[in-house]
Amino acid sequence: MARRRLADTEPVCSLQGLAVARDEGRRLASLEAGHAGSSPEKRRQILNGARDVFLSSGFDGASMGEIARAAGVSKGTLYLYFPSKEELFGAMVGEACGQVAERFFVLDENDEVGDALTRIGHLYVEAMVQPEHLATVRMVLGTVEKLPDIGREFISAGQQAAVERLSAWLRVKMERGELEIDDVELAAWQFIIGCHSMIVTSMLFGGAPRPDAACIDRVVGHTVSSFLRAFAPLP
Repeated sequence: MARRRLADTEPVCSLQGLAVARDEGRRLASLEAGHAGSSPEKRRQILNGARDVFLSSGFDGASMGEIARAAGVSKGTLYLYFPSKEELFGAMVGEACGQVAERFFVLDENDEVGDALTRIGHLYVEAMVQPEHLATVRMVLGTVEKLPDIGREFISAGQQAAVERLSAWLRVKMERGELEIDDVELAAWQFIIGCHSMIVTSMLFGGAPRPDAACIDRVVGHTVSSFLRAFAPLP
């Protein structure tokens, strides 16, 4: 993947000073920690600052200097953890998407199938229609042509993580005779897309307002009913 040159995003007059700060930061960090970017707390601090800047300025409008200020760290420290704006953006996107799966796709093997699917369907749609998530999706769509790896990370860390969690749970249900599915991963994809695709697509590209509870109930309920009809065990 072609890297954007630092000069494309930072004033030319700052390059020499930035390089010195970055190199010195790397040297000091290696002496203190043995390797760069070793503090989870510092990484979290940087990602929080980056999220605020990217959401307010967009990818192209954000600079590493602005992100460092928002995160309360030096540029040298910032470059220790994330050598480029592209890598920082990718980490932010990947983490934001991964958190959705971790928070909402929590399934117990003893959950009743219909109830569990209805619950996670509602939670997932609610997460997808949050303004911050929609803003992140728009940023990814705006950068995917020049940063295709970010788009792949968006899918991998977000929906794919949810698919894997749901697939594992569905396999348990199959072993117990509660479901019959030929392609578990495809079925999980179909369920997730069925729950949110119509709603989110209309908001992203059609300017539709945030759906009310009745709309979400109808879409999720239809998706769950279709899923159960398709994969209920044969008598």
